[in-house]
Amino acid sequence: MKTSLIATLTLFSLCSPALAQDAAKGEKEFNKCKACHMIQDPTGADIVKGGRTGPNLFGVVGRKIASVEDFKYGDGILKLAEAKPDAVWDIHSLKAYVTDPTGYLDQYSGDDKAKSKMTFKLTRNQDDLVAYLLSISPDAPAQPAEGDGAPAP
Repeated sequence: MKTSLIATLTLFSLCSPALAQDAAKGEKEFNKCKACHMIQDPTGADIVKGGRTGPNLFGVVGRKIASVEDFKYGDGILKLAEAKPDAVWDIHSLKAYVTDPTGYLDQYSGDDKAKSKMTFKLTRNQDDLVAYLLSISPDAPAQPAEGDGAPAP
């Protein structure tokens, strides 16, 4: 427990100032997401009960894109995963994706007609939401200080 707390605090200290936001506010912001997404830990315990239209977001920061087992992803995100097979979700790519999912896929999948099944665009509080997603990603690697939203290789 003590090691986990130290690791979490270290991880937060390595995050860019732009993402040193309020995870508690992000948890409230996640209410917009739970119609489609749930957060369930590996033991099956619900952190946030939600829909199953989108993949489980537990541990999303640091996870390979389109890699939740048995989840049926849309063509756009699968094209991105195919174009960048080692890409993982980081704080910058998540922020860019939730801001404009289809635009993100258009830009980084190699297909300018890629579409996202996620039609909702988060127009504010993205940093808080991503801070919350980081807080429920216990295996997230240290994040780069700056990024352009491109999928991390």
